[in-house]
Amino acid sequence: MHRFTEETSQLGEAILKYAADRLALDPVPLDAPRTESELESVAGGAISAQGMGGQAALRLFEDELALACLSTDHPRYLSFIPCAPTREAAMFDLVVGASSIYGGSWLEGAGAVYAENQALRWIANLAGLPESAGGAFVQGGTIGNLSALVAARATARARNNTRPFRVAATVGSHSSIQSACEVMDAELVQVPVDDDLRLTGDNLRKAIVEHGPETFFAVVATAGTTNLGIIDDLQSVADVCEEFGIWFHVDGAYGGAGLAAPSVRDKYAGVERADSFIVDPHKWLFAPFDCCALLYREPALARAAHTQHASYLDVLTEAPDWNPTDYSIGLTRRARGLPFWFSLVANGTDAYTEAIEHTLSVARFAADQIEQRPYLELVREPDLSVVVFRRTGWSSQDYQAWSDKLLEEQSAFVVPTSHNGETLARFAVVNPNTSTEDIAAILDSME
Repeated sequence: MHRFTEETSQLGEAILKYAADRLALDPVPLDAPRTESELESVAGGAISAQGMGGQAALRLFEDELALACLSTDHPRYLSFIPCAPTREAAMFDLVVGASSIYGGSWLEGAGAVYAENQALRWIANLAGLPESAGGAFVQGGTIGNLSALVAARATARARNNTRPFRVAATVGSHSSIQSACEVMDAELVQVPVDDDLRLTGDNLRKAIVEHGPETFFAVVATAGTTNLGIIDDLQSVADVCEEFGIWFHVDGAYGGAGLAAPSVRDKYAGVERADSFIVDPHKWLFAPFDCCALLYREPALARAAHTQHASYLDVLTEAPDWNPTDYSIGLTRRARGLPFWFSLVANGTDAYTEAIEHTLSVARFAADQIEQRPYLELVREPDLSVVVFRRTGWSSQDYQAWSDKLLEEQSAFVVPTSHNGETLARFAVVNPNTSTEDIAAILDSME
């Protein structure tokens, strides 16, 4: 099983061909889910004592299981937050998997860690964080937010010799903030938003004073909410955090990539004051799943909170080296930032700016088209590339039937969302291959 044979060579060639053929598709097929019974009928019993051989296993995946997975990089996949990796990033993911690199410590993966830190530095520079800033790539925004909040709480306890237990955020913050608080046995205080649905310093100050400043260990602002794409008033929130000495965390999992786009960069004023910041390259920075960049203004604070101690780890923890596992939840890690680094090096950062600006342009086109069509209404002028709108006269059942029909026809994947109890339609445009023609065709289907 661990020897390289002629059969292994043939399987490798087949896998490389499958990957190359998939990358060459333009566009990729949208595909659709299947029921468990349908999958059971074609793949049940696939795991057996003797095995079926690599070629047969690959055919089973290619002919059956892969077709039951939606292609998140399809140009008309506009639901949730799509993932549209560059060809370079997707191909290099094969290299990372084949290289058996442990990316948790400098001792074992210095070259990989160095490269990842280069990519993190580019993001830190976009955000205006100091040269001292650093962190690690983690699985996704949920772990990134949790890790940052753990560091925030540990720092507050060490500095004040108290046990603060509250986090401030808004109802528009990502669900992972509530989840993190539940994991940490912390209390989430939902601060009212302003008329533009943003977290502001004025409302934050009122909430902190009401509940007691000494009870808070972190404030979470969002740079591009998942549902509506809203950027909070980061500057005024930073002012309040500084006033009360509370950790300022910015969740830019989706929207943080907009920092690379000059046309919207001014919307992020204040992000440079964050104590911690996350952005998911697998969302709007064109990396494969799963990849979240987690950055700290003062990494030593995170290291104090997260470093795991054990006798067999002394050779790592007692060295001054940069070990990514010291900055987040978890110990074992793959070098998940390498595909992103490779694509940055191969394509250059100007290509990223151009691609992000293109998606912003397509989103603005969508908003303009919605306002021009009498049967549609824009819910909110988009801050970034999420566009939310209503089809006048439609019920929630109408939205669902329309969404189901699009997928059944293999035309698009656009699921409904809701806001303030109302069912709505939503586009998340993060794929540079999504065109204005795609948008127009989907809007035409709602007439």
